[in-house]
Amino acid sequence: MSVQQAVSQAFTACYHEPPSVVVRAPGRVNLIGEHTDYNDGFVLPMAIDRAVWIALRPRADQQVHVHSLDFAASESFDLANLRHTNAGWVEYLKGVAWALHDAGYALRGWDGVVSGDVLRGAGLSSSAAMELATARAFQAVAGFAWDATAMARIGQRAENHWVGVNCGIMDQMISAAGQAGHALQIDCRSLEWQPVPLPAGVAVLILDTTTRRGLVESAYNERRAQCEAAARYFGVRALRDVTPGQFAAQANGLDDVTRRRARHVITENARTLAAADAMRRGDAVALGRLMDASHVSLRDDFEVTNDALNVMVTCAQQAPGCYGARMTGAGFGGCAVALVDTGCAAPLAETVAGCYQARTGIAPAIYVCSAADGATRVAGFSAM
Repeated sequence: MSVQQAVSQAFTACYHEPPSVVVRAPGRVNLIGEHTDYNDGFVLPMAIDRAVWIALRPRADQQVHVHSLDFAASESFDLANLRHTNAGWVEYLKGVAWALHDAGYALRGWDGVVSGDVLRGAGLSSSAAMELATARAFQAVAGFAWDATAMARIGQRAENHWVGVNCGIMDQMISAAGQAGHALQIDCRSLEWQPVPLPAGVAVLILDTTTRRGLVESAYNERRAQCEAAARYFGVRALRDVTPGQFAAQANGLDDVTRRRARHVITENARTLAAADAMRRGDAVALGRLMDASHVSLRDDFEVTNDALNVMVTCAQQAPGCYGARMTGAGFGGCAVALVDTGCAAPLAETVAGCYQARTGIAPAIYVCSAADGATRVAGFSAM
């Protein structure tokens, strides 16, 4: 049974009628451009065919009642009296409601059932998928116009100021605006984005180490602070504004750790732009080499990999038919991503799984993903 069917059936069982509308918002995998988003840089993610789904119907009042199949729990809140109660998963929904209301959107209550198949804590942006699915739910019942960039900002604001995670804009942007068959080249300063086609004859593998991130929040904030310190040293708004030549000429005045953090961001921005150009040329070999170089930089300069990720990436890079591989997401566990020849995808996945398990004793989860559309209303009425 698909997740869409599961939320629809659960809604019908709970409310004794089918949902009026079903919405979805995808997770994402970032092909290249890691830890560049909060440095006003460039990223190249794609929305994946795993998503958060909400089946719902509108209410005549300001109440939101929602049941999570994944957490086997029900929660409710009042749009006229939003309060942060540290209630776990529902805080993402309340945060989106708060951000929408604060931005001037008129909201309406709804009853819903939510579930998803985006792996949590694996670096695939399950939180952004929840935020954008929630935004789509409110849009469906309230009827305001859907603007992908505006809704990405709403999701980011909810996560920054309600949930309390100081994330960049990439995850929400790709969940809001993804296009099937394409990655998006996103300028994280202007939020301008361009669809970039995947090269012909390639598949994207998500390689889940099944290790989950530990202490990632403190490490993330530490690296963000180091990047901000480096930007102040160079006298620029963000590291995106430092050219490789300027870095080479002036970086010796930085301490070793801050210098390496800055070097990763500056070179990663250059790699991301080069990767988008390679994709436009259909050059999978060049794209794979850039992904390999990105992993080295994340491992050695930014220091956000772990042993499991390094083993997984090495196993993939050594497998016949792999163009390139790298960790994806914040790091310290979670997933890697590999670009592979379509004809080799199934045997390569089996080879990599065997290699990884032999070296770590851990059984991985590996699957092929395709580039999907961003947040959409997939069934039911529209108030627009």
